[in-house]
Amino acid sequence: MHPITRQLHHNITQKGSYVCVGLDPDIKALPIHLPRSIDGVNSFLNTIIENTADLAIAYKANISFFESMGLEGLKLLSTLRNVIPRSIPLIIDGKRGDIGNTSRHQAAFLFDHMGADASTVNPYMGIDALSPFFDYKDKLHFVLVLTSNPGAADFERLTLSTGKTLSEAVLAKCTEWQRQFGNLGCVVGATQSELPQLRSQDQSLPYLIPGVGAQGGSYTDAVRDGINQNGVVIVNVGRSILYASAESNFGSAAKAALQLTVQLPKGPVQQVIPA
Repeated sequence: MHPITRQLHHNITQKGSYVCVGLDPDIKALPIHLPRSIDGVNSFLNTIIENTADLAIAYKANISFFESMGLEGLKLLSTLRNVIPRSIPLIIDGKRGDIGNTSRHQAAFLFDHMGADASTVNPYMGIDALSPFFDYKDKLHFVLVLTSNPGAADFERLTLSTGKTLSEAVLAKCTEWQRQFGNLGCVVGATQSELPQLRSQDQSLPYLIPGVGAQGGSYTDAVRDGINQNGVVIVNVGRSILYASAESNFGSAAKAALQLTVQLPKGPVQQVIPA
């Protein structure tokens, strides 16, 4: 098991949670008492992390929310690894992947400067676009397989001449790459009915599952259908925790929303975690 996957497994067993908290700050959506500024966002994120770290198995920061705030936003992102407890992996969601020389620079930015423990990458351009990420052996890399958005139907669900869908073909390639590199995971959306079928195709790769909460996906179903043979699944929950309250109690409201989420699965779901 990869060291970061092992840490995720440890967090799951210790916390009884599969939740990765999405850190996607929007200045316009900050609680009403906070200033609409970088300082306000910084205060907001620090409070969210402080109130959710006891149950979060990971955090996922979507880089675009920080990029939209300009250089100050990226500087703020670069501080998060020092704010989040070291035992909790930080996934920077950038969906990167370009020609090899470009990808090398993309990977260096995320890992050497932003402090990411894991990334999300787009497989569309193939292995030469992804290997610069996989070459960061101590990091984990989640390949987009079947995303949670409605537009996934445009390409990811297309049936190929082999009879497989494109998402199934990407997953098969991920299984192959995992044997070579050993540091892959996959992104499969909680809103997609194919989740159990994809899980049955490969029982080992860890899944990062977005789409729970505001997008309508079920945490219980995501855990049941997405967990791998080692008892690991990372279920991202963003807006329903992050913006649980627009008032000054937003920190405690986020904590309560996270607690409510992890209480949802009962019985057999918890039993699949190895001792």
